[in-house]
Amino acid sequence: MTRTNRLAVVTGGIGGIGSAICVRLAEDGHKVVATYHPSEEEKAQEWLAEIKNRGLDIGIAGGDVSSAEDAAAMMAKIQEDFGNVDILVNCAGITRDAMMKRMDVAKWDAVISTNLSSAFYVTKPVWDGMVERGYGRIINVSSMNGQRGQAGQANYASAKAGMHGFTMTLAQEGAAKGITANTLAPGYVKTPMTDAIREDIREAIIATIPMKRFALPEEIASGVSFLAAEQQAYISGAIIPINGAFFMH
Repeated sequence: MTRTNRLAVVTGGIGGIGSAICVRLAEDGHKVVATYHPSEEEKAQEWLAEIKNRGLDIGIAGGDVSSAEDAAAMMAKIQEDFGNVDILVNCAGITRDAMMKRMDVAKWDAVISTNLSSAFYVTKPVWDGMVERGYGRIINVSSMNGQRGQAGQANYASAKAGMHGFTMTLAQEGAAKGITANTLAPGYVKTPMTDAIREDIREAIIATIPMKRFALPEEIASGVSFLAAEQQAYISGAIIPINGAFFMH
């Protein structure tokens, strides 16, 4: 493995998809830092021990990305401890599903702040540095439901759609500065969260997917790896579906 000397930060990096992304970027030779919510300290330490047992050197950093102040402090600490951020993967996300009739302000605000506002809160502290150095790769992990909508997910679909608007704007502003910004839009992914879906419901979902299975987290990570590469200097503002032909736009 050849070291790239590029530092990659993955928000939500100890989750199912985030963890696969961290591993893949480390295997690609990047220095990697995974962020986690402060409430997950014990889980983060267990994850780090497991990662070290696999022979990978990945850093961790705690912070609440739904808070502008916490996110700024976390990113400042990362840059102080690990160096300049060259690759940023905004992967942190939650769901608080409810049909519109029962969607309350708390569910709406929690998802918008964690899934959408966080992308701004985390990107803002590293943007100027990327501009000054003339290099950056920003990858926003959205969802196909941000393109197609989904009953019971007014908050989630809105946040994920908004992420790509953020991507396209960063792509335009960073184009002359050596910065690319792109969106990945996964479909259903095999994670502990989808494993917890009742089996008959899970099988009914799988039956609607042309490839007849959920994506593996490693397949999402492969998309991130592709977009994070130095060679991908001319792909920017794109939204790349990884959904097994479930939805095409």
